[in-house]
Amino acid sequence: MSGLDVAVLGLGAMGLPMAARLDEEHRVTGFDVSAERLRLAREAGVRPARSPGECVADADAVLVSVRHAGQLEDTLFGAGGAVGRLRPGCVVVLTSTVGADVVEAVTRRLEEHEVLLVDAPVSGGPVRAGAGDLLVVVGASDHALARSRPVLDALASSVVVVGPREGDGQRLKTVNQLLCGIHTAAAAEALALAHALGLDLDQTIDVLGRGAAASFMLADRGPRMAQQLHGTDPPLRSRLDVIAKDMGIVSRLAHELGVATPVAAAADQLYRLAEAAGMGAADDSVTTTLLSARGPEEGP
Repeated sequence: MSGLDVAVLGLGAMGLPMAARLDEEHRVTGFDVSAERLRLAREAGVRPARSPGECVADADAVLVSVRHAGQLEDTLFGAGGAVGRLRPGCVVVLTSTVGADVVEAVTRRLEEHEVLLVDAPVSGGPVRAGAGDLLVVVGASDHALARSRPVLDALASSVVVVGPREGDGQRLKTVNQLLCGIHTAAAAEALALAHALGLDLDQTIDVLGRGAAASFMLADRGPRMAQQLHGTDPPLRSRLDVIAKDMGIVSRLAHELGVATPVAAAADQLYRLAEAAGMGAADDSVTTTLLSARGPEEGP
């Protein structure tokens, strides 16, 4: 088999389908703290590893897909972390949304080990990840980008190079997540209202998707929101604590720059309320139940 030896650190909702996709063209080893995710990775053809360090030992490229900056720190630099086993010249492709400041600091630490970093946050969701149809926004030097191209091209239908600096991808992804967070919150409000009005939710989603109210987030989250309002747990595809983390990055950056983002701030507060209600590990479609006057399982 031709291709690269690729390590995937983090086999969650996005990491696992990306690993499976990469395994079609490369030799892929994966690590996750969850034994269940490692089992699923093995079933998908990905070789499981017992630690981040073991996972990256023979890697030409390392793809990192973690939920937040704390997990990134543990995975790369914690006990059993990857950094001590990364080969000089290896390229780390960071697909997580963690903020430009975090990426810049990690870049400097990896440079001490002669390891390149490509800032490559992704957008599109798990289904598109498995199909190699993601949008990837990149901040990287020409050299690092060239080294990462086999990985990026396998995962993405669109690779947009934002700039030559690590952190440039994060900056554009922050703007992307502002809209995603707002659109998800708006969809939750709309379907909670439709539920209270006694409308057929599936029909409502279909009609809204045909007109000016259409959005990717409504089409993607809407059916799962309908399941939530009908009292059925949908498949977990987009954890609420992830979108809450992203909106926190949006809010902090907007505050630092003195940019007013009142609509994003309202969405941020919705996700904070949901986390306070113990919904952090649930699919983010659950926010509609927090808003619904009728609650789930109260059909028309």
